[in-house]
Amino acid sequence: MDKTLKVGEVIVNRLGFGAMRITGEGIWGPPKDHDEAIRVLKRAVELGVNFIDTADAYGPEVSENLIHQALYPYDGLVIATKGGLTRGGPGMWTPDGRPEHIREAVEGSLKRLGVEQIYLYQFHHPDPKVLFETTLGSFFELQKEGKVRYVGLSNVTTEQLQAAIDMGKITSVQNSYSVLNRDSEAVLEICEENDIAFIPYFPIGGNTGGLSEQTLQAVAKKYSATERQIGLAWLLQHSPVTLPIPGTGSVAHLEENMKAADIVLDADDVAQLDSLAG
Repeated sequence: MDKTLKVGEVIVNRLGFGAMRITGEGIWGPPKDHDEAIRVLKRAVELGVNFIDTADAYGPEVSENLIHQALYPYDGLVIATKGGLTRGGPGMWTPDGRPEHIREAVEGSLKRLGVEQIYLYQFHHPDPKVLFETTLGSFFELQKEGKVRYVGLSNVTTEQLQAAIDMGKITSVQNSYSVLNRDSEAVLEICEENDIAFIPYFPIGGNTGGLSEQTLQAVAKKYSATERQIGLAWLLQHSPVTLPIPGTGSVAHLEENMKAADIVLDADDVAQLDSLAG
């Protein structure tokens, strides 16, 4: 199993960090413990993370600001962010795919992160009120202007991904996907065929309970690991293009997550886990 993956021009370690949960409850406002959030970001880099995913909607703005405070000038790091979702309060997310909003969003992210170019800028969520190609076109325009180096997608269908590939170079896709949730399996297959990094979020998300949960628990026990660690290990072994981004606001939880990269599941256990689909 290769522990690295090329994203654009940079080789990154295949366990990244998702910076959504360094914000407040409901992904709204500042974290309860600001200093711990800073420690989490710094410790992630110490543990070998060099791909960090965030979004302007996390907080909103809080996650990007914390990343700047903790990690700027990002030596050796890929900071990927997203635009296209707005917030109305804790747990409230509203797509906004208007090109004028995307342009405003990227300018805000550039300022908060303190950079002149965002290495990987991702279309956070398609907006049913705006033609997908219209929104995505604004990302490619920003790329031509040099404000964005590479373009990625998030929360897309196979049809949307194929439409995007027809429009230009897509570097990454970020969808919910796990050992218990294979709804995006076909999206992953397209990514494999086109050398696109697939960034799964919610690493053990999906239908839980019954046989699936029992099997996951049994495999975890065999390796003296947590179910989350097994879910991450399975993601790393399931496809060479996966780039999981487990997130947390706790250093202890972060360190636990990162140990998943050292777990090598045997063929029988991989087969058992492959058979689970939520």
